[in-house]
Amino acid sequence: MLTTVKLPKELFTDLETTARARGLTKSEIMRTALRSELARLKRRRSPTPYELGKVLFGKARSGRGDLSALGARKILAARSKPKGGRG
Repeated sequence: MLTTVKLPKELFTDLETTARARGLTKSEIMRTALRSELARLKRRRSPTPYELGKVLFGKARSGRGDLSALGARKILAARSKPKGGRG
């Protein structure tokens, strides 16, 4: 299958020089390089949610380690209270 790739002049010159020095075609070098890069990208796994957010964790330091538990208790307590004065 044929495809076209635009290269900066310096990269194209390096490709030509390398192909000539190794006795390969430019296409052979490009196919090898592309296979290698695609294999590397496939091996790389997606970051976990923790890895994506770890630079943000702990930025708003309150000094209290129980804030999420306290917030959950307040929400649950508010839900269990009767709403209104009829009864």
